[in-house]
Formats: sequence, structure tokens, C-alpha cells
Amino acid sequence: MGTLLVAHGTANPHGVAMIGELAARMSARLREPVRTAFLDVLGPGPAEVLASIPDEPTVVVPAFLTAGYHVRADLPARIAESGHRRVTVTPALGPSPELARALLGRIAEAGWRHGDAVVLAVAGTRDRQAQSALRSTAATLSALAGRRVPIGFAAPSQDGHGYPLVGEVVDRVRADGADRVVIASFLLAEGLFQQRLRESGADAVAEPLGLHPSVIRLACLRRSHALESVRSGRRSAALRARPVAEPHLR
Repeated sequence: MGTLLVAHGTANPHGVAMIGELAARMSARLREPVRTAFLDVLGPGPAEVLASIPDEPTVVVPAFLTAGYHVRADLPARIAESGHRRVTVTPALGPSPELARALLGRIAEAGWRHGDAVVLAVAGTRDRQAQSALRSTAATLSALAGRRVPIGFAAPSQDGHGYPLVGEVVDRVRADGADRVVIASFLLAEGLFQQRLRESGADAVAEPLGLHPSVIRLACLRRSHALESVRSGRRSAALRARPVAEPHLR
């Protein structure tokens, strides 16, 4: 069974390279090839990759930190477009306590100290389910950091139902008395949004989660659990299909 890692896509070459390296790290851990595809900006797309392997059962791992529109609507549409009929899609990477611990590690690398204010910076989403996952991540990070962690968007909300821009949140936290503000980047790869975080006025900005060991481990676990589920389903189907022996009459 093959594995396809599907990311959003970015024009930033470092971001593209990171996804390729994530697939390579997964491949080394799983001991099998891992293909890549992108939903936007560049190719190949998942429909193109899946159409090229129509007879190979494939597990698709969405390289997304929350299950927003791209995971719940865009990706299934691309899979249907491919015509591939033996695809299993795993959950997104988040929410997961593993990601919150990875965020804590990243802000520590950026110079965070106990007592510093922390802002959780995300790309932005109008999806209510994804926003709920962000609140869960912020709550877990708050517990780890020892103080409440507010959420800020790197991109403005289109309908006013999202969170304020990261820079606005940084200013608000300073106004509330914070001496130092550190941004926890809840982004997967380098790109335009990460650059916006660096321009937000914070004292320190953590790097994207990228190739953090927790991200690699989570991606592999998503794939392994999906494979176990497929195999379990086959065993159950085989048991259901097994003929029941007639009882011996005495």
C-alpha cells in the first residue's frame, strides 16, 4: 500500500523543500516510498498523482495542522476527480497534544523564558471546526507555558468571525503589561505568513513546526493507524464472509 503526503503548496522554495524532506523522513521511518502532492500554487496535485497509480491502494496523509476546508472539502474533491477507488484518507496532523509540545519546543529555541507572554500565530481560517481545534491547541500550550496563550491570525478574517491579526494581539498583550512577547508559529513551513509574523513587533518569533520530530512522528502514526484500520476491516469482512458450519445432529 502506497503513501501520499498532501500539502497546501507554497511559492517559497524553502517551504516546498521542507515538504519533500518531510516525505523523505517519513519514508525512512516507514521504510517505504512516500509520494507528495499539493492542493494549490504548484503541482503535482493529488488527482494527478492518484490517477497515475490507479491500481495501488494508497493512504493519503493531509499535511495540515487542522482539519479545515482544504481537508474536509477540497481534498476529497480532488481524490474523487482522480477516479482512484482504493484511497484511505487519514485525519489531519492536528489537533494533537504532540503539536502543542512541539510549539513549546520551538518557542524555547527562539528564546522564550517562563514569564514571557506567548501568542499562538496561525495562518487564519473561517472554518468553525478548525477554529475549535486552534482553541484546543492554545489551551494545551497555555497549560505547558504557564499562562494564557491568545490566538492571532497571520491573514485577516474575511467575514469578521476569526481572530485579530497577530500584530494587534502582540500590541494588546504589551498593553496588558507583558515585558516580552514571543510568537509560537502554528505554521508548517516557511512562506509569506511566517514573514508576516517576523514583522509583527514581537520580541521573538519561533520557527515553523516543519521537521520537528513530533510532526514526523504524527504523520507516520496517522499513516500506520490508517493501515491498521484497513487491515482490520479486511479481517472483519473475511470473518463475516466465512460460512457458518452446520451443527452436528445427534
